[in-house]
Amino acid sequence: MSHVKSNKNPLVTQSDFGLEDGAVASMYGVALSTDPDLQIHNLTHNIPPYNIWEGSFRLAQSIAYWPQGSVFVSVVDPGVGSDRRSVVAKTATGHYIVTPDNGTLTHVDSIHGIAEVREIDETLNRLKGSEASYTFHGRDVYAFTGARLASGIISYAEVGPECDPASIVRLPYRTTVIDDGAITGIVDALDVRYGSLWTSIPREEFLSLGFEFGDRVRVHVSHQDGTVHANHVTYVPSFASVEVGESLAYVNSLDRMAIAINRGSYARAFDISTGPNWHITLGHPA
Repeated sequence: MSHVKSNKNPLVTQSDFGLEDGAVASMYGVALSTDPDLQIHNLTHNIPPYNIWEGSFRLAQSIAYWPQGSVFVSVVDPGVGSDRRSVVAKTATGHYIVTPDNGTLTHVDSIHGIAEVREIDETLNRLKGSEASYTFHGRDVYAFTGARLASGIISYAEVGPECDPASIVRLPYRTTVIDDGAITGIVDALDVRYGSLWTSIPREEFLSLGFEFGDRVRVHVSHQDGTVHANHVTYVPSFASVEVGESLAYVNSLDRMAIAINRGSYARAFDISTGPNWHITLGHPA
């Protein structure tokens, strides 16, 4: 029996819509009306409302584990109806992201790289009959365009005109800084259900300071340049390496450093949040 390779790619959706009403179902409906054979998956629809930073991070957390050619539709769009661009980015990993150009591509660009960007030509890639609607581009433009791209109805070139990748909107994203035997990065995200702090500090940069398992690590967290937390934790391979209730530093699933309490929420215990103004420093005890 011969096998013909399908030109269809997975369509993966993310938004801050939640699942309490019909918004996500409407996006699914548009996509399946475009091609009933599409495979549609959820990344998450629980991004906190309007939180572009969180949407940016969750994309970067996930895309590399999907097949090349997968199409991601990400809609965290507080500026819907404004003059912000609608784009499809092609990543250096061979994935496509359909999104408003509002900073959602920040982490993907920093971690994986963006190879090409095209602005969506809405005269061709927009749900018919939706032209007078300005508040649901997730359904009318992004789900529609993403489905057409994933199904092979249009090529990437047919999305619209090319843009300079350097022109995309980026949120303030501080690279790591090593100074005086310590390394500073950002509290990128929380391991949501468990409250661990996921940092932007790569494992190899942390280890370059000479840390080994069992060492104590000085943790300093600041928000808008004011200190909000200081502590000492133990660098260990896993949660099982410490007692229940004990704090730890470990390497998370993105090969970056994280801080946690075994069976507790570090973020809730010390009232720590995420974003470009939340800085974290890891160093040797004084």
